[in-house]
Amino acid sequence: MTYVTFNSTKRVILSQIKKMDLKTKSIGLVLSGGGSKGIAHAGVIKFLEEKNIRPSQMAGTSAGSIVGAMYAWGKTPEEILEFFKSIYLFHWKHLTFKKAGLIDSESFKSYFHSIFKDATLGDLKIPIQITATDMVRGKLKIFGPETKIIDAILASSAFPGILSPYEIKGKIYSDGGILNHFPTDILQGQCDTLIGVYVSPIQKIEAKDLSSIKAVTTRAFDILSANSNLHKFNICDWVIEPKDLCLYSTFETNKVKMNAVFNIGYEAAKKSYEKLNL
Repeated sequence: MTYVTFNSTKRVILSQIKKMDLKTKSIGLVLSGGGSKGIAHAGVIKFLEEKNIRPSQMAGTSAGSIVGAMYAWGKTPEEILEFFKSIYLFHWKHLTFKKAGLIDSESFKSYFHSIFKDATLGDLKIPIQITATDMVRGKLKIFGPETKIIDAILASSAFPGILSPYEIKGKIYSDGGILNHFPTDILQGQCDTLIGVYVSPIQKIEAKDLSSIKAVTTRAFDILSANSNLHKFNICDWVIEPKDLCLYSTFETNKVKMNAVFNIGYEAAKKSYEKLNL
């Protein structure tokens, strides 16, 4: 077992390889949040497909909910990558001065509507549980199959301070990562083998990099996530953590770097697979 040192203290198991049978009846796949680094999830899925490892159920938060929903809809890993590259998060048309965020979450509906239309989570080919944070009640929300896919992923991805909270039937939601950035516990005990993909390693920065509201907000969120979620690695039978993502931003907009993030996910899955005791 390998450990990560955070603030000079052993915090959590980073790589836990157990003997497992990947041809079992049910495989659960958990995709963490991570902003643009969530593209690495698609790279991981590409490798899993090559090994004929296909989940029977999934759970996802924030970027993980987007990738998970698109995959469960039938999109290929490459199509998911191209979708992320087609969206420029900080385009002027997405900005808002009337809502509690720099960017209006509602402005992204049209991107997803071209894929999902008015379909619900129950329409997906693979069941997926998507989380968000109920900002009024201060509790985790796991959306049911009757929820529209677009509503679930936009609520789950409403990164506080950057993206405005998202409203569904009068309730206000923000990023699921606030309360459950790596929702392995949601699928615990519900499948024979549980695979977790964590794409939020702490980015390597210097003091000069903390010069904007966005930079400070994302840094705080990443640190919080690392401290409160990495213990959940123990729940998984196989954890894939692309460590090289620490070189990339949570809100990466460079398309070349997005390609690199995708490839990092693929290579991390490949290297991790080679270490499995199968």
